[in-house]
Amino acid sequence: MLPARISARILRSAGASRVRMAPSLMRSGAYSAPASMFAMRMYSDANTKTEEASSTTATQEENPASSPATSPEEKRIAELEAQVAAKSKEAAEFKDRLLRQVAEFRNLQETTKREIQSAKDFAISKFARDLLDSVDNLDRALATVPESSQQASKEAEEATDRELIALFDGVKMTQQVLEQTLRRHGLTKIDPLGERFDPHQHEATFEIEQPDKEPGTVFFVQQAGFMLNNRVLRAAKVGVVKSPN
Repeated sequence: MLPARISARILRSAGASRVRMAPSLMRSGAYSAPASMFAMRMYSDANTKTEEASSTTATQEENPASSPATSPEEKRIAELEAQVAAKSKEAAEFKDRLLRQVAEFRNLQETTKREIQSAKDFAISKFARDLLDSVDNLDRALATVPESSQQASKEAEEATDRELIALFDGVKMTQQVLEQTLRRHGLTKIDPLGERFDPHQHEATFEIEQPDKEPGTVFFVQQAGFMLNNRVLRAAKVGVVKSPN
């Protein structure tokens, strides 16, 4: 049994100050604190400590600034990591710019190369076009002499006929040399007789039905065409077989 003073002090410290005890009981020492009161006090203290620890942890999580200060080494490591991340980002941007510049430069090189080659291939296009009239005149001159007359002139023994044969051969050789020279510079002749009509290389001037030939076939070449390095310089003027329908 505890004295009255000690029992009252325990009650007040446990939050039981509102309890009213009879003065006579306290003076006489008849009151005794139950044992359960000590257990309640110990249990209350444990709960209070747990709640305080939980509230402290939650406060630190919500307010990181209130957490204990980090060491100088940790701060320095964080700063270095931030600098490395910034430099890595900057290096990636510079690399992307460099790759773009290299790609643009290569495209410029290819474009310039094609333009230079095109200028080389078609630099003589105007000059070649002016020569086509001379080639046409040689063709017309040779076409005026029929093959029968050529054979008869070769068999003749008169001086006049021999002179005509020499003239014909000279014109023909001139035509051949000129065409060879043009071929060396990329200029080729288009002679589509007997071929299918090609609108990219031929120009149809007229159409005639011919039962013995397939429709769409070139049966007559009015004027030969020419190509300069696989580009049509002048389309061939031709006559095409017309379809019966």
